[in-house]
Amino acid sequence: MKNNTINKKEIEKFSKIAEEWWNPNGKFKPLHKFNPIRISYIKENIIKTFKLDHKKAPLKNIKILDIGCGGGLLAEPMSRLGAKVTAIDASKKNINVAKLHAKKNNLKINYICASPEKLKNENKFDVILNMEIVEHVEDINFFLKSCAKLLKKKWNNVCCYIK
Repeated sequence: MKNNTINKKEIEKFSKIAEEWWNPNGKFKPLHKFNPIRISYIKENIIKTFKLDHKKAPLKNIKILDIGCGGGLLAEPMSRLGAKVTAIDASKKNINVAKLHAKKNNLKINYICASPEKLKNENKFDVILNMEIVEHVEDINFFLKSCAKLLKKKWNNVCCYIK
């Protein structure tokens, strides 16, 4: 069994374009266009699953782990919706871009340069987001098992992805 999901070539590729994350007309333009739809979908499903009823901060007290967060395009909106967000990426450059952007926007997001199998975290998460990441990892099965270990026990048997 492998003990690492990091694909170094993929990390290098995304590190080279890390400065592009927040440019809505740059290399990540498709993500910027798609983001409002996926944010709405994720938000509504979390509200439904956890039976939430918070008006001002709809995801209040939900602990989210955003894996492969890039520059924070999904972590930031989840934080604005009230979630307690930890976001990880194996690219230090991506994490630095994300931290800087979150600081500029006064958001408290716990950004960590790590992969799920290397994440040192005692707390488990309510929700794990694996958006546009599975196609970039070395071993999808090991990756998903590593992610599942980070979920709270009651959700530990739920693990799916869309490729």
